[in-house]
Amino acid sequence: MAAFSLRLPHDLERRLGEEARHCGQPRSELIREALEQLLRRREQERLMAGLVAAAEVLGRDASARAESLDVAADFLPADSETLALAEGISATDRLVQPRPQEWWR
Repeated sequence: MAAFSLRLPHDLERRLGEEARHCGQPRSELIREALEQLLRRREQERLMAGLVAAAEVLGRDASARAESLDVAADFLPADSETLALAEGISATDRLVQPRPQEWWR
């Protein structure tokens, strides 16, 4: 495990010490947890930004949009069957059940 020095403002160091005493964990463990959460959140934000950018590009391209709709239509029966299995009902029962009234109507 690598070690390095870290300079913290006095207030942040005080709060870190209070939290370490409160939860009974070493300060270094709290710092590792916080850093891990920060890095995971930033990775997720970059991933989502990439997905949004890709979706925007696809949304502007008529042929890509049409292809996406075709692929989605091809997978719809499998998606419906999987959802029905997860809900514990047969796929045919799921198709014939009336849809619940939307709350906004």
